[in-house]
Amino acid sequence: MRATAFLAVVLSLTSFAATAADPLPFGRGSWAKLSQAHAGRPTVIHLWGLTCAPCLVELPHWGKLAAERPDLALVLVAADPVPQDPKRLADVLTRAGLGKAESWSFTDRFYERLRYEIDPAWAGELPRTVMIDAKGEVTVLPGVADIARVRAWLDTQRSSRP
Repeated sequence: MRATAFLAVVLSLTSFAATAADPLPFGRGSWAKLSQAHAGRPTVIHLWGLTCAPCLVELPHWGKLAAERPDLALVLVAADPVPQDPKRLADVLTRAGLGKAESWSFTDRFYERLRYEIDPAWAGELPRTVMIDAKGEVTVLPGVADIARVRAWLDTQRSSRP
């Protein structure tokens, strides 16, 4: 009986380790917190959504890039207009190979306010990628990101480090 209980515990821990943590809640002020936490180091913030078909096709490419590039500081923000189930978001990220990436999810039904905090000129189209270098300079890639361009940006960031 003890062996069975032990096996059950091991199996439950194994399946837990394979699942991404629930995304952090992205509400008013979260953009400032996120920006401050990553200030001074190159960071890629990818905005996506469960209701965005191109986003779901693109996520595994981000997972592959994250696996290839340990220098990639990737932050994922689920920016659906309606808050989504955190477990479902975590499952999608895990399947895409992004279970260990920092992840956030819009939690305010007034999502226009959250979009405005990120970029007052952003109309809400997804996917959207925001690359912020160590000096705070922002490069925005609207639509499906050209992963080769992201790799080139990462190379530039690596070569510009002191």
